[in-house]
Amino acid sequence: MRPLSAVGRAAVARLSADVARRGVRPDAIWHSGKLRARQTAELLWRGTNPLAEFSAARGLQPDDPPSWMRDRLAGETRTVALVGHMPHLARLLHALCGRPSGETPDFPLHGCVALESDGETWKEVWRVS
Repeated sequence: MRPLSAVGRAAVARLSADVARRGVRPDAIWHSGKLRARQTAELLWRGTNPLAEFSAARGLQPDDPPSWMRDRLAGETRTVALVGHMPHLARLLHALCGRPSGETPDFPLHGCVALESDGETWKEVWRVS
């Protein structure tokens, strides 16, 4: 397992600062448990809300079905940040927003997408590349 490089850590720090400037303070930060995802999540956690729950979560591994995390998020009332891997995050975005599975995934590489739910459907609010 390779850790985040210095360039990667700097990029995550910039992303975290951008997210924090948008007023994002997640109540929970879930990551896949893989080294770089955990390190990315730690930087996001420190930069946005060090009091948030921080844990590895089932459903964020690269080969996990997106439905696992979609189902786990159903009924979740807290603000949750997910840190995972491509192309899983793109597939999860499609599953949450109800886009056709054959549609080309559109998730910013090394970026962030913010979603809101009304309890039944998800919609994209903003994204950072």
